[in-house]
Amino acid sequence: MKSNLHMYVMAAPLLTAFLVNIFGRNNRKVIAPMVLGALGLSSLLAIAVLKRTLMLGDLSYTAGAWTPPWGIELLVDPLSALMLLLISAVSFIATFAALPCVKRDLEDRQHIFFTLYLILIAGLMGLVLTADAFNLYVMLEITSITTYGLIALGRGRAPLSSFNYIIMGSVAASFYLLGVGYLYLLTGTLNMADIARYLPALQGTAALSTALAFILIGLWIKMAFFPLHGWLPRAYTDAPDGAGVLIAPLMTKVTIYLMVRLMLTFQSPTFPLISMDVRTLVIWAAAIGIVCASSLALAQRNLKQMLTYIIIAEVGYMVGGAWLANDQGMTGTLLHIVNDALMTLCLFLAAVAIAYRTGSLHFDNLKGLYRRMPWTMAFFTIGAFAMIGVPPTCGFYSKWYLLLGGIEAGQWEFVVALIFSSLVNAVLFFRIIELAYFGSLQDSEHHAHASAEPQEAPWWILSPLALTAVLLIVVGLSTGPLVNNIIRLMIPVGF
Repeated sequence: MKSNLHMYVMAAPLLTAFLVNIFGRNNRKVIAPMVLGALGLSSLLAIAVLKRTLMLGDLSYTAGAWTPPWGIELLVDPLSALMLLLISAVSFIATFAALPCVKRDLEDRQHIFFTLYLILIAGLMGLVLTADAFNLYVMLEITSITTYGLIALGRGRAPLSSFNYIIMGSVAASFYLLGVGYLYLLTGTLNMADIARYLPALQGTAALSTALAFILIGLWIKMAFFPLHGWLPRAYTDAPDGAGVLIAPLMTKVTIYLMVRLMLTFQSPTFPLISMDVRTLVIWAAAIGIVCASSLALAQRNLKQMLTYIIIAEVGYMVGGAWLANDQGMTGTLLHIVNDALMTLCLFLAAVAIAYRTGSLHFDNLKGLYRRMPWTMAFFTIGAFAMIGVPPTCGFYSKWYLLLGGIEAGQWEFVVALIFSSLVNAVLFFRIIELAYFGSLQDSEHHAHASAEPQEAPWWILSPLALTAVLLIVVGLSTGPLVNNIIRLMIPVGF
């Protein structure tokens, strides 16, 4: 069905970015209402797009009136509509916490920060909307360049961490672009659906295998799939708090969605995209990555650094689940993309709240936090339980599907890695809970400046944290309708 409704979802933050840069330069008071207004509008429109897609079918928009496969097509099906809503909602919620952090840390550069921030969000939306392989590369670069800039605005090592990210991001982009170039030489088209029509005739050729391998390596670097993860821990740790609450929940998850989108588009009954040998190799890599990243998380003594290694382990969950190549595994992957975005948002919001009040996320500074910041730690605990996989939080249900998929495929190494990671998460978070609940305030490194009286973060940070914690339970209880009405509709026969 022809429609441009989804274009407005992406246009709202993109156009507002230019307005923020122009008017926010001289009047910082207009930044907050402009940013929140644009993202609030995007969220409402994304809900309308999802509802309309479920009722009327896929929505298509062709840029410049050039019909596919020659023109660039923007396509919305139930899965991309769900991702569009996820990006809009997470961005809107994260912005409430980003505003006070940016005002405190980047007083003179607020307009620069939120210009990059809004362009990043528009780029992420473009990634889930595009049906063109080269346009996907353009959107990847838009999101990458804005992320580099946001991270570089941080203090201390942030510019160096951003530079390391630039190097790895450029390598990833080169791999992806080479792969797309090979596909274009083989098929003569860049439209993803059109490419899929030609792939069965090219099955088994070295050129096609090379093209697909280059594309996958590029995406794996972008999503920090172990051992291609080296850029992520420092980049996410050193990023300004206002950027971290947006980048950490969305960047890796959207890239994983892109990998899944290509798999679902290119797979067909006459073209089994995933051979058994390659599938087993990738699943083993995912299992090893999960175990190694979880083990590295155990060695951290800073809350944000610990969370970054948990993100890397979660990437292994989703990559492994997708490459199980069965219905349960793919369902678990798609569900975990949504759940992990919300879980990561909750935990990073809690970290921002703690850092805002205490000034440090070192474990020694977390002692006595349940007395100083009871609501923050209560919501942090819900996020921790979700990441561990405690029902009825959403993390339990997606892990359950992933475990079922691993058992069904007979990939026991993946099943063992999932269980090991969940147990390690329990150790990680209960260690923090123990410090924050039983630790003595007098033992804190900053006890001279700490008060035993409750001192919560500002409501601009606490409110989105509370909302996200509630969403972890609501989404968990809504798993059945989410899977049956959206996710299962997008998994083709053969998975």
